[in-house]
Amino acid sequence: MPLTRRHVTLGLAATLAAPGLTRAQDPVDALRNRALALPQLHAILVQRGDAVLLAEAPRGRGLDHAANIKSCSKSLLALLLGTAIARGEIPSLDSRLGDVAPSLIPRDATEGVAELTMNHLVTLRAGLQGTSGGNYGAWVSSRNWVAYALRQPRIAPNGGRMIYSTGTTHVLGAALVTATGQTLHDLARERLGRPLGIDIPNWTRDPQGFHFGGNEMALTPRAMLRVAQMMRDAGRADGTEVLPPDWITASQIPQTRSPFSGLGYGLGWFLSPTGWTLARGFGGQIIASHPTARLAVAITSDPTQPARSEGYFGTLMDLLDGPILALA
Repeated sequence: MPLTRRHVTLGLAATLAAPGLTRAQDPVDALRNRALALPQLHAILVQRGDAVLLAEAPRGRGLDHAANIKSCSKSLLALLLGTAIARGEIPSLDSRLGDVAPSLIPRDATEGVAELTMNHLVTLRAGLQGTSGGNYGAWVSSRNWVAYALRQPRIAPNGGRMIYSTGTTHVLGAALVTATGQTLHDLARERLGRPLGIDIPNWTRDPQGFHFGGNEMALTPRAMLRVAQMMRDAGRADGTEVLPPDWITASQIPQTRSPFSGLGYGLGWFLSPTGWTLARGFGGQIIASHPTARLAVAITSDPTQPARSEGYFGTLMDLLDGPILALA
């Protein structure tokens, strides 16, 4: 049947009468609706290139107030290790704990901990029983967090399988402090905060005064997005090199695999088969970058609720791999 003016008029009228149909086809609106329907989600920012496509905070304290990023702290700690190696404060990833910070090792430490390298620590392959999960409470109640972590029973060889343990990254943080002569807070402000133009508030210290290495850091969602953008852009931000590009590249090469999510794990960053480089924190805190797709993402969530790989975190991965990656 030939198209008449009446058909065109009726079609236009139908479109105007159902504007939701047009909106539903917009990929950013579709992402917004899907994300805001997640009851645990506090804030989400998505950037493609230089354009922020989505910035919403349906719950929590908003986009400009600091949120506890939980174990995303481990990934930022890994970046600080990269700066220490670049400056020669720690010779290399193969440097041993017994050489970098022998004073941290207690007399009754588990055999072999002096031989642990910075690589073993940052990739969570120390071989010692973990201090996370059910062991977390006893560890943070101890008088010396570093010594406690280094006294844990050996359940794998140095450099063996990934054993998720905040005690391992806390030892790494203390080694960084010993090697540089600066607190982790000062290192984070000077080497990440200042070049990225973000504030990094002070955070929890252990009984010996070492800042928590791998937990309890806080960033605003906008600051998290700046970190994601820097990771996406090979260590650069606003034309300035924050991290050497070879460190970013090395961070994105899997050296082990998470026994929980199945994701690869590089130098402190999770790596997905679809090309995402991720920092992941309890409750659903995420700093994610996808260099090929030119995407940077920050997500904060209720820090009191779990986000298991087969639960809410899996839902967030579906969000990253589905409507967010579709924006590339």
